[in-house]
Amino acid sequence: MAEIRNYTINFGPQHPAAHGVLRLVLELDGEVVERADPHIGLLHRGTEKLAETRTWIQSVPYMDRLDYVSMMCNEHAYCMAIERLLGLEVPLRAQYIRVLYDEITRVLNHLLAVGTHALDIGAMTMVLYTFREREDLMDAYEAVSGARMHAAYYRPGGVYRDLPDRMPQYEVSKWKNAKTVAELNENRQGSLLDFLEDFTNRFPKYVDDYETLLTDNRIWKQRTVGIGVVSPEKALALGFTGVMLRGSGVEWDIRKKQPYEVYDRLDFDIPVGVEGDCYDRYLCRIEEMRQSNRIMKQCIDWLRKNPGPVISSNHKVAPPSRERMKGNMEELIHHFKLFTEGMHVPPGEVYAAIEHPKGEFGVYAVSDGANKPYRIKLRSPGFAHLSAMDEMSRGHMIADVVAIIGTMDIVFGDVDR
Repeated sequence: MAEIRNYTINFGPQHPAAHGVLRLVLELDGEVVERADPHIGLLHRGTEKLAETRTWIQSVPYMDRLDYVSMMCNEHAYCMAIERLLGLEVPLRAQYIRVLYDEITRVLNHLLAVGTHALDIGAMTMVLYTFREREDLMDAYEAVSGARMHAAYYRPGGVYRDLPDRMPQYEVSKWKNAKTVAELNENRQGSLLDFLEDFTNRFPKYVDDYETLLTDNRIWKQRTVGIGVVSPEKALALGFTGVMLRGSGVEWDIRKKQPYEVYDRLDFDIPVGVEGDCYDRYLCRIEEMRQSNRIMKQCIDWLRKNPGPVISSNHKVAPPSRERMKGNMEELIHHFKLFTEGMHVPPGEVYAAIEHPKGEFGVYAVSDGANKPYRIKLRSPGFAHLSAMDEMSRGHMIADVVAIIGTMDIVFGDVDR
C-alpha cells in the first residue's frame, strides 16, 4: 500500500516571525510546501472605520498603532493627506524634522527586521546587537514626544514642537550605579541634535559589525540564498513595493521618483538587488540603513543652521502659542474650538503615499467638509506582500517558510487593520 504523504498543517499563530497573529495553512508533500494559505483576521481592529468616528487630529495616534515598528512614518502619510485637502503649506524646518524622523524610523524598522529575521533562522546574537542601537533611537523618540513608541508627534501643518535643547539623562537607581550612569550619559550632555550626530558617527561601525556576523556567514547564506526568489516582472505583478520590490532589481523609491517634503534636496542612493531572493533583500536593508544615516547627517546639519517655525501659523489647523493665547481672546477661542470640535477639512478626496520602511504606505481620504473623515482607506505594504506567501513558498521546505516570512518584514497591525 502506497504511503500517503500529502497532509495539511496549521503553521502558527504562535510563530515569532508572524508577530503572534498569522495563521498559515500549509499543504505539504512530505516537507515540501505545495500550497500556503495565509489566514488573517485574528487581530482586526477596524482602524479605518474608527477614524470615521474621530476628528481628523484624534486619528493621528491610531496611525502609530498600525505598523507599530514604523510609528512616525504612518503618521506622516496621514498628515500629508490632510494637508493636501487643506492646501496647507508646511514650514521648511518642520519638513526637515519630519524627514529626519522618517529616517530614524527607517533605521528602527530595519534593525528589528534584520535582527528578528536572523533570530527566526537561528542566529541569536544579531538581535542583541540591533536592539542595543534601537535603544538610542527610541530615546530620540522619547525626547520629542515623551513616548518611546506611539509618539503622535506629527501634526497636520508640521510637528507638535521643536527639537529639545537637552537630552533626558539616566539617573542613579538600584539597577544602575553612579559609574554606569556616567557612562550612559556621556553622549547626552548636549541637545537632541548633538545626541543624534554622535549616533550617526557611531552607526556605520555598528552596521559593519552586523555584516561581520551575517553577510558572509555560511549558515545564513545557506538559509537565504536562492530562497523566496521573485523576478522583477512577478514582483510588479504582485504589487510589491519597498525592499520587496527593490530586492528583485526594480529601482523604485517614492523618495526619489515622487519626492515629498525635502527629499529632493538630499543626497542618497537607492540600493537594489540582483537575484530577488531573501539574501538580496537582507543586503538591501543593510545598505538602506547606511543611506538613512547619510540623510540623517544632512538633516542635522541643516537644522543646526536654520531655526524657524515648526507648525503652520493657521490657527484653525494648529493651536496658537501659549503666550498669544493668554493675551488674546480670539486666539483662546481658536484653541478651544480646535481641541473640542477639531478642524473642518474642505470637501474632496486625496491619496498621499510615502516610502515607508516596508514599502508604499498610502492614505486615501475623503472629506465631506465635516470635522471627521467621511472615509479613510489605508494602503499598507505588508498586506500585498503577505498575499504573495503562496507564490514565494511553493516548492520550498517547511524551514524555508520561516525565512520567507522574515524577509517580508510583516507586522500584523499593518496587515490586518
